[in-house]
Amino acid sequence: MLHHVEIYVSELERSIAFWSPFMSRLGYEADRWSGGMNYVKQGEAYFCFLQAPAEHVAAGYHRKRVGLNHLAFRARSRAQVDELAAWVQSSGYTTLYESEYPFAGGPGYYALFCEDPDRIKVEVVAPSEP
Repeated sequence: MLHHVEIYVSELERSIAFWSPFMSRLGYEADRWSGGMNYVKQGEAYFCFLQAPAEHVAAGYHRKRVGLNHLAFRARSRAQVDELAAWVQSSGYTTLYESEYPFAGGPGYYALFCEDPDRIKVEVVAPSEP
């Protein structure tokens, strides 16, 4: 089981503006500290976002390069996936595979796919229904 995931971002405050409301909707609590922001949920791995060193920001991020492809979270329900999708869209963030929503992952796979401000792909999956 994972203990934590640490991610460098290009602009910490811009990332916090996305991740704080997003993670809150998934039941994570924000824990700000001098070096970044943690998102903690009892009994789960926590997520830590840090400002990337200036000399590395220009290289940017892309999920198709070596490294992290995406983060996938479990939703409580299809309604929660829909709530997050509505928040992503109304907040001006990018939704992926919008024409195939909510079954872009295949029949019966109910999920939201979106990007954070650094274009890190984020997925939220509803529990399977019988």
